[in-house]
Amino acid sequence: MKILRRHWYNIGGVIALVSIVILIYLWNDLGFLQRLLFMNFIALLIHQYEEYGFPGGEPAIINMVIQPSDAPNRYPLNQNSAMIINILAAYFFYLLPVFLPDVIWLGIAPTLFGFGQFIIHGIVTPKKLGQFYNPGLGAVVLLHFPIGGLIIYYIISNHLATPVDWIAGIIYMFAFMFITLKKMTYTWLADKNSPYIFPEEEMRRFDVQAKMDRLKKNR
Repeated sequence: MKILRRHWYNIGGVIALVSIVILIYLWNDLGFLQRLLFMNFIALLIHQYEEYGFPGGEPAIINMVIQPSDAPNRYPLNQNSAMIINILAAYFFYLLPVFLPDVIWLGIAPTLFGFGQFIIHGIVTPKKLGQFYNPGLGAVVLLHFPIGGLIIYYIISNHLATPVDWIAGIIYMFAFMFITLKKMTYTWLADKNSPYIFPEEEMRRFDVQAKMDRLKKNR
């Protein structure tokens, strides 16, 4: 478990590469929407690796920029909560629609969630960090937007979704956000005395502290 907590995003990066090979191999056996949903799952794995692996720095961004803490290496986000939340997001929220592509609302929710990540990565974090790019933004702009756009276009142009599907997808998306991002990150799994500390190596990625110090000097 300790290895998984420390390297879940590296493992996810490997799974992303394997998934690309699987997608290519099964391409002709999958429906068009199923291919897109599979791509969306791969996009999230790449997104997570960008946030935590390379260039990384998401633990410091959340605990020092988004929600400044006096214990930034463990609060409010800690190594355990980061693993649980991101694995739930990737392997349940994003992967389930790949296996159930005909349940349209299951695919609508993570697609809209991908668009919504621009609010954090394209607006909130740049304003607080003092620069536009931050880890995760690349995947949002280059992967989630085009893939998600194709998913929505395909669903609408082929009349695959009923009003109930859209409503259910939106409700499901907000429920997922509330449970994982609000309750699990900032309440249920948050602990100032958590033993699941982010190592110094992870906290130093993307030079978040230096960027914050430079921003303060320029104010």
